Formats: sequence, structure tokens, C-alpha cells
Amino acid sequence: MIIRVRSPEGMHRVEAGLNDTLGLVLEKLAPLMRAPAADAIVLTRDAGGQEILAEFERSIVSLGLKHGDMVFANVAASARPSAEPTGEGTAQAPRESAMRVQQDAVDCELERDSGLISRPRDTKMCKHGARAMCEYCLPIEPYDSAYLEEHNIKHMSFQAYLRKVLADHKIRGDISGAVPANFALPLEEPEYGVRSKCPGAHAPWPAGICSKCQPSAVTLQRQPFRMVDNVEFASRSVVDSLLEFWRSSRCQRFGLMYGRYEVSRDVPLGVKAVVEAVYEPSQGCEEDGVRVNLGPELDAEIARADAAAAACGMQLVGMVFTDLTPAAEPGKVLCRRHADSYFMTSLECRLAAYMQEQRPSACRWARGGRFGSKFVTCCVSGDADGGIDITAWQVSNSAQAMHRADLVVPSSVPSKMCVQESTATRYVPDVFYRYINEYKLAVTANAKPAFPIEYLLVTLTHGFPLEPHPAFRASEPFAIENREHVHATQTLGVLKRHIVGALDSPERLAVVLADFHLLVYMFGLNLLGADEVAMIGRIVREPMEAAQRAEELMAMSGWQTLVLMLREAADSELDPHGSVATSSSAPAASGPWACRHCTFVNEGSATSCEMCALPQD
Repeated sequence: MIIRVRSPEGMHRVEAGLNDTLGLVLEKLAPLMRAPAADAIVLTRDAGGQEILAEFERSIVSLGLKHGDMVFANVAASARPSAEPTGEGTAQAPRESAMRVQQDAVDCELERDSGLISRPRDTKMCKHGARAMCEYCLPIEPYDSAYLEEHNIKHMSFQAYLRKVLADHKIRGDISGAVPANFALPLEEPEYGVRSKCPGAHAPWPAGICSKCQPSAVTLQRQPFRMVDNVEFASRSVVDSLLEFWRSSRCQRFGLMYGRYEVSRDVPLGVKAVVEAVYEPSQGCEEDGVRVNLGPELDAEIARADAAAAACGMQLVGMVFTDLTPAAEPGKVLCRRHADSYFMTSLECRLAAYMQEQRPSACRWARGGRFGSKFVTCCVSGDADGGIDITAWQVSNSAQAMHRADLVVPSSVPSKMCVQESTATRYVPDVFYRYINEYKLAVTANAKPAFPIEYLLVTLTHGFPLEPHPAFRASEPFAIENREHVHATQTLGVLKRHIVGALDSPERLAVVLADFHLLVYMFGLNLLGADEVAMIGRIVREPMEAAQRAEELMAMSGWQTLVLMLREAADSELDPHGSVATSSSAPAASGPWACRHCTFVNEGSATSCEMCALPQD
């Protein structure tokens, strides 16, 4: 016989024999309801829970149950797992996890701000005294639609959006306190994949699927908020280094931007990413694009750069790449990205979604402890006047969710993103988007096979400070990493020539060490201990006391070891790869060899290429 059981997780069917006891039926029901034990299930004959079935030793027939009868079940409140959001503990587990979330410092600072926008007294409408207020001069909320439209703010800041959501729950002003008890966290990231732990009584995906684990249809629309509002480059030299590479090689360049997040006063409760340096990982040089391998090698390079940035109180905030083509007129570049072509390609959007998904933003008001990402993307390209301009943007939370569920793939048309087809292991829900047709009517269209990428983009502003005070203030920059294509290498010999003149002067040493590329290379040598790394970080972070910190660094044993090794080794003893040469070096090749950099065929006795001057090995 079959007993139907209705629970908060859905409808279950339990097969039982005529002589089976109630306890045996509950043991079969426990895994379906994800109950910790059979005795934790409360079984009742009615939905109100008035008549409880608790005689576990009696057979189901003696209890009056027949084939096809329906009973009602629930898990006792005392036996529910802490992560189960049911009953009176609806928000307890998310609330406890929210208290353990370590948010960014800028988010904690903005949560202490009320966010109210002050308004001056209206000389025409205000009829009260100087110490009173009315509806025309009262402070307004940071998400006020009239204010955003008046100041041409297309996307409100994330903190303003959070205040708007919390206002629906009667929470306003300072939100830096603890999350209220029994409060359901209001934010949740979209999820377009099949639910992994479905309460339905079927085999897990892809062997089975039901309406509970099947994702709903996706309707794309413009995201009303943005996680970062502005990208500020600490100095023009940050961008000039990329342009210098393009001018010398005519090849595009990709870099990772390091800096910090600060409060932006341009928009209510805004956040800006301050870029102090750009790290250039290993990449292929092409005139029409860049080739970057997303794998363990890139992760290892990012880890080295992260360590140097963390010592200086910074972090990875975004990525930047160039897309420049020289025009026929000298000093001008072509405008390839405009309204009639594209602003961002679908491949760039997919890369941005991947990078943002790797670096989520912690949020204690979101279920799961994360919401969106503060990782930004910048493109250096030509503008309509033939000059060079920067475009800053992010992809929306929906774009991240679609990438996470493997729903989209870049297309050959730069401005279109393709929707994938469902397979035996990938379920793709229906995807729609809305647009205004030629009759000025809002129309819903099917996104398959492709849809415009504008539905996935969130544009940001960018700029430079009026009075720049960059953290990396070295007057003569150190060689930039991975630039062998333009004959620039980082070696111990280059390091010695760069810092040897400042080893006896704390003031000059403090200026020389304020170079991000130099720090990444020095820290990668593994010759400096944790104390030396921390002291160099203080030299960068505390410019007013940099000379004093440099003097303290000069007395440390790890720094003295590095200086001694550089002074004792002659320039001829330092090979191009940055290691000290020994007598067991490999002999020169006996026959002609092709350069692995430019493919020029050299004589066997040559140790460096006659064409590009790069070493053989």
C-alpha cells in the first residue's frame, strides 16, 4: 500500500506493507524529508496538527490508515538542522552566518552613514523659520528617483539599493548594528542552474528533475544598481605604461589593476575603486587582441602580485586591456567602439563574468554571505575624436549567474551573446528580454539564439584626481614584468643597477622601493622574511615616515643578505634569468639554432639572438 505524506518540502509517497509499524514508515520517510531521525518527524492526520500519530509500535492498519490515505508531517523544531530555514527559526541560520561575514572596510564605513541627502531651504516654498523643516527641504533618501534622474545617475549605488530594500522592512538610517533577530535576509543572488538538493522524491539531476529543482524562466532587464560607481586612477602613469607598450610594439596589452576601495562622494553612498598599479601577467602579444591562459599559471602570478599588494594595504580591484588601432592621421587612433558597432564584445563580457565570479563581494545582508562583485573592467580604446579614452564597466549579477550555470557563450557577432542549447547534463531554461519596438511599445522577445549584451552591462564612470598622491611614487620605474617582447626583462642585474645608488641613503631608498613591479619581483626571490616585507609595506603606506622606515629596513638581516648578494656579484655573473651563474653552465650550442622569440636562425656560437638580442635559453 502507498501512504501519501504532505510536508513543507512537498508531497511524498511511502510504500508500506500491511503489517508495517508506524515507526518503520517514519524511517522510510526521514531521508525524504531530510530529518535527522525518524522520531524527529511529527505525523498528524489533519493539516492543523490536532490529531498526532505517535504510537510507533502499532501497525498502520490498526491506526486506521488505508491505501492512498494522506497524512501530514513536519520536523520538530528542536530537531531541525541549523541551516534549515523552516518554522520559527526561519532567519536564525542565515543571521548567524551573516554575523560571521567579513565585509570590505568601505562597506562597513558606509553602513554607519545614514545616507540621507541634505537639501537647502527653498526660498520660494519654505515658509517656516530657520530651525524648522518642511517637505521641500527635508533630507531625502539616497535612492530617491527624482534626485537620481535630476543628477543623471543611471545606476544607484549598491548601498543605496540596500537601503531601499531594507526600507521595505522598516529599517532605516544607520545599519551598522547587528542583524535583527528573526529577520529574513533580503538579498539573494540569482540562480539559473538546477537545484542540487531537491526535496522531491526523484533521482538527482541529470537522472531526474521536477518543478521544485527546475529553474524558472529568465527575463533579462537592466540592473538598477552597481557595486562600484567610479574607477579612479591614482596617476596618469598607471595608464601611460600600457600605452607605452602599445606605441613601441603596436600590440595590445592586458593587466590586473591593484588598489583599494574608497567612499565616493559623487553619488549617494557610492564606492570607487582607486587604481594604484597594473600588473601584467604572462600573455601572448597580438595586434588585434590579447591571449591570456586562465589556469594555474595565471593563478600563481596573481598570488605573487596579491602578496605584494597586501603588504601595501591593497588588493586586486579589476582588470584593464587595450584595444587600439593607429589611424592614417599621425597621433590619432581609430574609433572602433561606438553606438553603431559595439561598446564591449560578448567575449569580454564572458571574461568579466568569470573574473567577477572568482572574486565575490561579501555581504552580511545576503543569503549565503555574498552578493555581486566589486571587480571592475576597463578598456583603453579610441574615441570619436581620434583620441584615447577609457571605458569602465561591470557585468550584472544575472550575467554572473548565467555564466555560473553555463547558459551563455560568446558569439561571432561582438554585440550579441548566444544562449546555449540544453543537453543531457545541462538544463537551459527559457530566456527572454524586453525592448521597445518601432511602435514605441514594450515587447518581450525570446533570447534564443542570441540577445544584445547591453542587458548584461553596468556602466561606471572613471577619472583622475585633481591633485594626485600615488602610493607608488618612484621617480625611475623598475622594469615591468613579462615584457620580453620589447626587450625589457627583470633580472638580478637589473635589480642591482636599479637600487645600488640608493643603498646608502634611506631617503633615496624609500623612493626607489615605492614601485609595485619592483616589490613583486623582490618578494618573488624569497630572500626577504615576513618582517622585511611588512616594513617595505609600511614604507609605501606611510610616505611621511618613509625615510625612517627605510632606515629600519636597512638594519634588518634579510635586507642585508639581499644587499650583500647584489654587491658581491659582478654584473657579468648575473645571467639574464636572474640567477647567479656557475661554472657548470650549459655549453653553447654546436649548431645553428632558431630563436624562440622571433624565430631568427642564429649561428651555433651565438648565445643571444642577433635579431632581437634576447638570450637563447
